[in-house]
Amino acid sequence: MASPFHASRDVIIRTDAWEEALKFYEFTCGLPVTYRDPDLVGFETGAFCLYVEKGPRHGPVFEFLVPDVQSRKRQLMAAGCTVEEEDPAVPRCYLRDPFGLVFNLGQSRDGSRHP
Repeated sequence: MASPFHASRDVIIRTDAWEEALKFYEFTCGLPVTYRDPDLVGFETGAFCLYVEKGPRHGPVFEFLVPDVQSRKRQLMAAGCTVEEEDPAVPRCYLRDPFGLVFNLGQSRDGSRHP
């Protein structure tokens, strides 16, 4: 049976030291910028896309894409996950699993398992 979860290539970090982080990843590491808006910048690393977001610091978060965020969120919460942050307008939510891992649960683009 195919898994309803599909990992994207996106990893996000959030930091208060946003300008310094952007300089570090773009100039010190030499990563090419692939996305830019006033609060979020994406960098191509080769293996994954690193997004640096402006805001209170949190550790790296990777992403699972699912056909139905709300349905999977309920299933995961019943299994012991807790919501760390949520934005139904996107739709997406950050969940902490029972073992401490935080991940983004995002909507697959066409409702399928694949991005």
